[in-house]
Amino acid sequence: MTDSAVKTYSRADFSSDQSVRWCPGCGDYAILAQTQKVFPDLGVRKEDFVFISGIGCSSRFPYYMNTYGFHTIHGRAPAIASGVKLSNPDLSVWVVTGDGDALSIGGNHTIHLLRRNLDINVMLFNNRIYGLTKGQYSPTSERGKVTKSSPMGSLDRPFNPLTLALGAGATFVARSIDRETKHMQGMITRSYGHKGTSFLEIYQNCNIFNDGAYAPLTNKESKADSVLWLENGQPMVFGAEKNKGIRLDGNTPIIVEIGDKWGMDDVLVHDESDYVIASLLSNLTYQSNFPDPIGVLYAIESTTYEDSMMAQINNAVKKSDKKSVQDILNSGDTWNVK
Repeated sequence: MTDSAVKTYSRADFSSDQSVRWCPGCGDYAILAQTQKVFPDLGVRKEDFVFISGIGCSSRFPYYMNTYGFHTIHGRAPAIASGVKLSNPDLSVWVVTGDGDALSIGGNHTIHLLRRNLDINVMLFNNRIYGLTKGQYSPTSERGKVTKSSPMGSLDRPFNPLTLALGAGATFVARSIDRETKHMQGMITRSYGHKGTSFLEIYQNCNIFNDGAYAPLTNKESKADSVLWLENGQPMVFGAEKNKGIRLDGNTPIIVEIGDKWGMDDVLVHDESDYVIASLLSNLTYQSNFPDPIGVLYAIESTTYEDSMMAQINNAVKKSDKKSVQDILNSGDTWNVK
């Protein structure tokens, strides 16, 4: 797919002529901008990118990228994307979806895409609300959330997208934030570079129906204590002075203060290939006393579905005495009709 002869692109080459129709201040603008900034540097022909979306505010994305794309039906983007990838494995296929589209009506399709490990990139915009339909609680809304459809507070326990992805067998699981533009660029690049299904959750602010959902992670005064920036091979420390760390007490994560009692050697070191660490990190979400992990939680290499499919087809062709469709049509009983 990557070709040294690919022309030099700019951000403008990936910007379509369509008017962007999101609410002013929506976090989707930042995600679109970073995607358009990153893609010129991936070394891929513009014609080899395909964006597939379902229904929701996020799903307008294909209109704004000057690439091939489909705006499909609610929750079914993973199914359409799987068909596109299997029919032409050389394409770089991206699924753009939201927390409602991917985890409610599309939940079943999402988990099967992840477990099959096709080389497809999923960007899930998570604003913890149904924005397009005007403010109902979503599968990721926190318990007790007061919305138009839950005026006395939601009774549902929220889905944790990262835990769901890990449980479904995803081989790449990461998270970023709409306002952390440089970090988002890095995560989009990492997603593209992963051979297999990449799952990137992006915390995205809906300033109309759920404004400030991630304020502790983005406000200058609180973000140092609210975000755990993950770096492979580095200790899990946070805080304005980098004086807090995550340590295991048996199998239980605890927060320790680095100083006289605890040193850096006592802090848990991140390992992207360790499923147990990834699971532990994903479950820090919704725990108010812990920082939210941001970065790559999990990344391993595993055989992709399309590679296994092609190997199976090639093996079947080698074993068969029929080498073409015409050979099959001419096999068995035939008749000449006059």
